[in-house]
Amino acid sequence: MGTSMTEPSSLSTEPRRAESLFPLPPTSKFHRRIQQTAASVLAGYLRFKLKSQLNLQPAPHDIQLPPPTPGQKYVLYAHVPFCESLCPYCSFNRFLYQEDRARKYFQRLREEMHRVADLGYRFESLYVGGGTPTILPEELAATIDLSKALFGIQEVSCETNPNHLTDEIISVLAGRVDRLSVGVQSFDDDLLQQMNRYQKFGSGQQILERIQSVAGRLPALNVDMIFNFPTQTEESLRRDVQFVVDSGAEQATFYPLMSSPSVERSMQVLGTVDYQREADYYHILSQELSRAFVPMSAWTYSRKGIAMIDEYIVKYDEYVGTGSGSFSYLNGTLYVNTFSLNEYEKALREDRFPITATRTFAKTERMQYRFMMELFDLMLNKKKFRQDFGLPVELGLFKEMLFMSLLGGLRTDGPDFLRLTHQQRYLLVVMMREFFAGVNRVRDQARRALHPSEQLMCQVDNRVIVP
Repeated sequence: MGTSMTEPSSLSTEPRRAESLFPLPPTSKFHRRIQQTAASVLAGYLRFKLKSQLNLQPAPHDIQLPPPTPGQKYVLYAHVPFCESLCPYCSFNRFLYQEDRARKYFQRLREEMHRVADLGYRFESLYVGGGTPTILPEELAATIDLSKALFGIQEVSCETNPNHLTDEIISVLAGRVDRLSVGVQSFDDDLLQQMNRYQKFGSGQQILERIQSVAGRLPALNVDMIFNFPTQTEESLRRDVQFVVDSGAEQATFYPLMSSPSVERSMQVLGTVDYQREADYYHILSQELSRAFVPMSAWTYSRKGIAMIDEYIVKYDEYVGTGSGSFSYLNGTLYVNTFSLNEYEKALREDRFPITATRTFAKTERMQYRFMMELFDLMLNKKKFRQDFGLPVELGLFKEMLFMSLLGGLRTDGPDFLRLTHQQRYLLVVMMREFFAGVNRVRDQARRALHPSEQLMCQVDNRVIVP
């Protein structure tokens, strides 16, 4: 699973925040109750706002991506929407795997990369998400090699599943992929069975052993986890954290369970998500992880002494998405590629971009987006904010600054930076959870436009989940 609009990452050797080198301070139950109340208010507000902010408009048939802005840094995302089976909690664009369609798709994906290159784009980083990008390793390798030749890419991140941690696949990725992210979600056998992952990937212990067997063979290995499943307990969460510590992975990402109508429908077997306990679960995993890991964002953790960053939309103001169901964000406008494999192929066959919808954001919306993304990464650059928007953050986002300040969420770090405090990291988890839930609803909307034959490829346990 990825989390982005589609969720890439990059590696960094930059020194990280000194505050991150210490465990979280203890918090009282009273403090957490206040935090939960604030989180509930914040979540309700964001759900209301995002309904209008993520209201997309159909794109013209001949729409083009804008050319790159001189001096602007970009990251490239590539989406591979094929899985051997579909997980109930995932709302990304994905289809049941068919080898012939997947091979044709990779070819079209490389054609789209050529179109992006023709516009003059260069990228520092590539993130390949899905779906399951490693489902055809040789096609993935050809795609990565092409991207490096076209764009001068220096680092590559890629997602995979536990059953693809084989010598054959790791050998293909070695020298091509700098950070491999393994979608585990939980090591708890009961949860794995409920999500139909036990049958696919084996027990939590077996998954752990596979991760341990490949740890150290690539520059960085990340374990993707989810917390606050309806049937998850505090005990199972603590066990998950211990398994992560024992895995040997350099990085771990703990996402809160994110919803959408299709996710809620497919996860009915697990029960209803309890957001009232989410803060307590976040506090537990943060405390437990601090023994071996350092927080790098509100939900990403790296081994102490290892500097890595996750979430491409945090580290890069703008990005280009390639592949069916990918998003691009350029010059304040969101561009959404078609979710239809048929329409994606048709667009590239007709030598045009496969963009199906857009949304141009107002200045205030762009400022709010920047505020959220940078604080999610634990620090906001006030100087850059003023340079980019023409006014200080205290004036441009008075209400947001007041809200966070009253809750003790911000402290100054010199004249140019605001730091997110340990105590209020959870509020950024809530912000990002609601943001990505809003994006998931956009994905649901896009799936509704699919032809019935393609909707049949979006089944979870033989149930079509298209709303």
